[in-house]
Amino acid sequence: MTVTHDLSILSLISQASVLVQLVMALLATLSLVSWYWIFRKSFQIRAARTQTDEFERDFWSGGDLNTLFEAATRHETGGMERIFEAGYREFTKLRAKGHDHSAILDGARRAMRATYQREVDDLEAHLAFLASVGSVSPYIGLLGTVWGIMNSFRGLSSVGTATLAQVAPGIAEALVATAIGLFAAIPAVVAYNRFAHDIDRLGIRFESFMEEFSNILQRNLR
Repeated sequence: MTVTHDLSILSLISQASVLVQLVMALLATLSLVSWYWIFRKSFQIRAARTQTDEFERDFWSGGDLNTLFEAATRHETGGMERIFEAGYREFTKLRAKGHDHSAILDGARRAMRATYQREVDDLEAHLAFLASVGSVSPYIGLLGTVWGIMNSFRGLSSVGTATLAQVAPGIAEALVATAIGLFAAIPAVVAYNRFAHDIDRLGIRFESFMEEFSNILQRNLR
């Protein structure tokens, strides 16, 4: 008589041991949360890139700095525009107080640098979570797999003759945990690498703008 086993994914999950099911539930939760942040960060970085492009176009079109500053204070702005706003506000405040040129430029640079750091920190928020999911999930899945395989072999200890049909269901249940771990880890790693690259490029653009804007402010003091 041949014993058949239902090896569908849902059946394997429902028949797994409690610990393996807990591991699967944890990995599924990590995967859902990571996908949430993947979409959130994707929209955030795309919006930051679009706002940076728009401000650079307006800034280098030759418009008046006071006009750009007033526009920046009236509507929602992007990262580069906030850097410009912080630097120009500090520049005009210190110049109105009669500080010397070096103090004015240093104050404007410090204001831009502080805003730059806040912008980059905001863009990098939750990237550490994606990195953690990508690095830890396979090991969590492996824990469930090892535990499931141990249970399978313990169950065979009371059987006189072990066959592949008796071992396969337990091992298949255990391997599902590894598969879920990889499903959670791979998108998180890919997204982390992509977002880190995009944020680095935006950071370089911000720094280049700060240097160029500092030179413009220096010329305005002459």
